[in-house]
Amino acid sequence: MNNTTGVTAPTELLKAQKLANRLDTAFKLPFVPFRIGFDAIIGLIPGVGDAIMLIAALRIVYLGKQMGLPTGLVKVMLRNALLDFGLGFIPVVGDIADFFYKANQANVRVMEKYWVSQNKAAIDANAQAALANWAAKQS
Repeated sequence: MNNTTGVTAPTELLKAQKLANRLDTAFKLPFVPFRIGFDAIIGLIPGVGDAIMLIAALRIVYLGKQMGLPTGLVKVMLRNALLDFGLGFIPVVGDIADFFYKANQANVRVMEKYWVSQNKAAIDANAQAALANWAAKQS
């Protein structure tokens, strides 16, 4: 989020958001208010699909590590990725789980919450400045 006070999300977070959206919510299903991504589609390929999606999920974990997340949060992200991978090996149930359990989105939320917690003062200042700017334009 670029703005006048210089509060900008780190590149790693932006890359992780983009990748997670592709993996978990890239496509809207017709006639139902539900989105799926490449994880659910490629995961239908027995064994190989889940392995490919694990590599993609680990990329998000790596981006979190690069962003400076504490070890405990990296472990949470790794657990989410491995749970998604493990569920993929259960016939039918694993494929259904891919439609509902969005591990990549969950991992990005971990990254976002950490970044916001580390930058709260700057984000609040930016919001106040934007509100003041808006109020000035209303006068």
